[in-house]
Amino acid sequence: MKHALIALFFVLTACASTAGEPQPLPGSLTYGGKTIHSPYRPGTAVQHTFLGAFGDRVFETYVVQPDGTLKLTSQNMGPDFLWR
Repeated sequence: MKHALIALFFVLTACASTAGEPQPLPGSLTYGGKTIHSPYRPGTAVQHTFLGAFGDRVFETYVVQPDGTLKLTSQNMGPDFLWR
């Protein structure tokens, strides 16, 4: 039974990790359909951090698109007391 629960955990974790593109959270630069135009060259990575709803630090990476808008490409969360 213990091994079955462990196997189920790994299956569910694998399904969750292939969910697709990260979704903007409240506090994200593009949350709520906002369009941000960046002065940086296309392909430039832009970092953004903020406090999430439960006090976790949210680290986001955006990439400047050819039209100057930002696309959210990466999103990680961790305790606020850890420094990057």
